[in-house]
Amino acid sequence: MPASRRLVAAVVSPLVAALAVAGAAASALAAQAQTSTQAKARATHAGPADVIAAAGELVNDGTGKDLWGRDQAGQRPIASLTKVMTALVVIRAGDLRRRITITWADVDYAIDNNASNAGLHAGDILSARDLLYGMMLPSGADAAMALATSYGPGIGKFVAKMNALARKLRMTSTRFTNFDGLQSTDVSTPTNLVKLGEAAMAEPAFREVVEHRWFELKAWPHRHHYFWRNTNELLERYPGTIGIKTGWTPDAGECLLFETTYRKKTVIGVVMDTAPTNSGESFVSAARLLNWALGRHVPIPPPVPPPASPRLSIGG
Repeated sequence: MPASRRLVAAVVSPLVAALAVAGAAASALAAQAQTSTQAKARATHAGPADVIAAAGELVNDGTGKDLWGRDQAGQRPIASLTKVMTALVVIRAGDLRRRITITWADVDYAIDNNASNAGLHAGDILSARDLLYGMMLPSGADAAMALATSYGPGIGKFVAKMNALARKLRMTSTRFTNFDGLQSTDVSTPTNLVKLGEAAMAEPAFREVVEHRWFELKAWPHRHHYFWRNTNELLERYPGTIGIKTGWTPDAGECLLFETTYRKKTVIGVVMDTAPTNSGESFVSAARLLNWALGRHVPIPPPVPPPASPRLSIGG
């Protein structure tokens, strides 16, 4: 080999080797950085360790960022979270001043199923808007049936409208078979329920109802006096909470769909099957998630069951 070529080879070979080593080191650092980033993401996604829920999800409502999740695609019974869809179908149909006469079928349905109820009286005439309060605050199955019967018209047609709206909202893993969630065949996932909550909370009429801690209707001709307390204890226990719905059946366990705002940041979430009994554990788990996500230190008292509806009940 000529001397000039040997000189070039002597210079180039170490340089190529050095570049190869540097490239390998850079690749290793990049992989390490990616692994670190993924680990941090997993750690953030894990959330607080003491959240008692079989499934759930927490989302930044402003950005859509998923903050926490557990079995987010798992399909489960949803208990009275079904009533969020019932309310949304009614609100989107409009005519909230519609006068609806309460029937014995509405009253007997709640009694026969030992369901949470608004204590409605057969023969009373209430507006659809009033019945939304009776359904969403004390989780009244009697109010839900009256609305479904009127807005179907009839139960079958109303449930079909619920499923049609679920498809429109791309709640692809959700199926409704009734209007109040008493049947375990009403199923959804945490991700789908957050979609439902976002759609419902975008409706001013819905927000107005679920932000109330209590609601009173004075006695009037053709109507008894009614006083309803909201079963969502998070409204009182966690400042900034603006909704939305509790639920409980033996099959679904205790569930809570909630939304809270703090310093212009709004998060919406759901916890499912936090306890087999209606003990109030869902409020504790939701509060822990909120403290973690919002960087707050709101004191969290032990579980307290939600207020009883006019008759002791399933549905919550």
